[in-house]
Amino acid sequence: MSGTAALLSCTVLAGEPEVRAAFQAARDDEYEEIVDKCQDFLGQVKKEYDENHFTFAELEENEVDLVKLKNWLERVRQRDVFGASGRQAAGKWIEDCEHSLEAYAARVYAEEAESR
Repeated sequence: MSGTAALLSCTVLAGEPEVRAAFQAARDDEYEEIVDKCQDFLGQVKKEYDENHFTFAELEENEVDLVKLKNWLERVRQRDVFGASGRQAAGKWIEDCEHSLEAYAARVYAEEAESR
């Protein structure tokens, strides 16, 4: 596989606010989608509590899902060169997911200890 690349630098001669707004809107859309997926994640963890389902298999599945969310957020942050407004909220939702998973993990380990 071969190819070439070019790195260009440019200055916006007119319409910079519009260009910046377009970039921020695109990132905000991505951040909003991450928040939606975080809400789904928290709903899934709540479902495990509701069904009294505390297994290592579910914990591992949720850990994988959280890693995907965190990686996705990092990729969007790397593209977010203008600091879109949704960045902070998405980060907060990821933290909420982390705390929820930590609590669920503690419960899984407690249930395992009790079953012995």
